[in-house]
Amino acid sequence: MADEPLVLGIETSCDETGVGIVRGTTLLADAVASSVDEHARFGGVVPEVASRAHLEAMVPTIDRALKEAGVSARDLDGIAVTAGPGLAGALLVGVSAAKAYAYALGKPLYGVNHLASHICVDQLEHGALPEPTMALLVSGGHSSLLLSSDITSDVRPMGATIDDAAGEAFDKIARVLNLGFPGGPVIDRYAKEGDPRAIAFPRGLTGPRDPAYDFSFSGLKTSVARWIEAKRAAGEEVPVRDVAASFQEAVVDVLTRKAVRACKDEGVDHLMIGGGVAANSRLRELARHRCEAAGIELRVPRPKLCTDNGAMVAALGAEMVARNRAASSWDLSADSSLPVTDPHVPGHDHVHEVSKENLYS
Repeated sequence: MADEPLVLGIETSCDETGVGIVRGTTLLADAVASSVDEHARFGGVVPEVASRAHLEAMVPTIDRALKEAGVSARDLDGIAVTAGPGLAGALLVGVSAAKAYAYALGKPLYGVNHLASHICVDQLEHGALPEPTMALLVSGGHSSLLLSSDITSDVRPMGATIDDAAGEAFDKIARVLNLGFPGGPVIDRYAKEGDPRAIAFPRGLTGPRDPAYDFSFSGLKTSVARWIEAKRAAGEEVPVRDVAASFQEAVVDVLTRKAVRACKDEGVDHLMIGGGVAANSRLRELARHRCEAAGIELRVPRPKLCTDNGAMVAALGAEMVARNRAASSWDLSADSSLPVTDPHVPGHDHVHEVSKENLYS
């Protein structure tokens, strides 16, 4: 509908420059410039390299998104940007760009939370989020269980990783197996040809006295690495596919088990899964099976919307506009540890007193 808010979103929390444009809950453009190849030789993301890549990609990616959406920057109702959490330098590039565009075009600025954006992106796939919704977010930087009663103002942490995030563990095991970086897609691919029951790797924090909703993958990572090292020390061939399948099963077993338990305990009948690891085929399969058995409706966006992207930021920004949330002030800054309890960084009363004259007119 024409009266739905048209919002551009900018995402630069890690190694991908994402620019999305949405109208309400309809995705018009999703442009991404990734620097993953520049980090591959280091076996992980290098913050300084990521920041420089964002600087180089920002304007071309915004231009590409506007062209793809078939809209002019003057048509926008607002500009949203990830204010945190993430890599400080990378976040600053996105926030600075968003402030510049918003000020020059006379548009309101919305600094939003990266994790809340991962939840909100599902609206572009399956329509409005039920309230409340339980969200399981899994990526290279976080493994979190969140309860969202209002995606713009009320997101409550239920559990989080206490050490390595799931995606980080995938990267490290892929490196031990000499499979390259990033580890998630390649582990998933090898696991499809392996036996998930071949090796009994541990399930972290699943004992009766362990925290119900927190995650730990450090012990699993160490166990897998030592198992591989023992095989090599004995001169035996490492069954890469079986290791990948058994390791992957240990991760997704814990993730889905705790997510379903949280839904049952809180009386929530919707589970949303997001973040880069949500693209994992076995995670989707096991989550679907366990949710069906528990009478829980599962919502998982298509893989492209699970990884970091500007569309998710635009989706949350559009929701901010639709619900008349205050715009952010011009002194908005990046916060590398922004808590998810702050879905967006609100503004002050004076923010709308800033001239909205279009400096390009």
